[in-house]
Amino acid sequence: MGAGRFPTSQTAYHNRFNMSIIKYLTKSEKQTFNLGKKIAKTLKGGEVLALTGELGAGKTVLIKGIAAGLGIKKIITSPTFVLMKVYKLPANKLSNLIHIDCYRAKSFQEIINIGAAEYFGRPDSIVVIEWAEKIKTILPKQRLEIQIGLKGENAREILIK
Repeated sequence: MGAGRFPTSQTAYHNRFNMSIIKYLTKSEKQTFNLGKKIAKTLKGGEVLALTGELGAGKTVLIKGIAAGLGIKKIITSPTFVLMKVYKLPANKLSNLIHIDCYRAKSFQEIINIGAAEYFGRPDSIVVIEWAEKIKTILPKQRLEIQIGLKGENAREILIK
């Protein structure tokens, strides 16, 4: 994702592995949600978005914005107890938004057993994963990592690489 696509404060830099990292600072839940909407506009299909951050950091808020940006009108809730929800997308080339929450997953095998990994890389789907660090061993190498950090009561630092 290139610099200048999102309406929040951002900084682009390269880490020691020469991977591009974009940093966004959001100052409210609404800004985090809107960042999600803007991210959605850049998605083409086949992406796996691996979200990390502590409890309450805003992972679900960002995913709600992504869902809204893809045209989903349903209320988005985290699939904490069911592990995965599949949302059908309105008529376009993409069929599904797959929302996975690994918070309560005891192992990556649970995610495999519910068929979640079958969506990884599918060109008609976008996969968003909360607590992705818990299943890192089965995540595809080609993924977008999004780390959300708390920077005060409402402010968030969002790193995308």
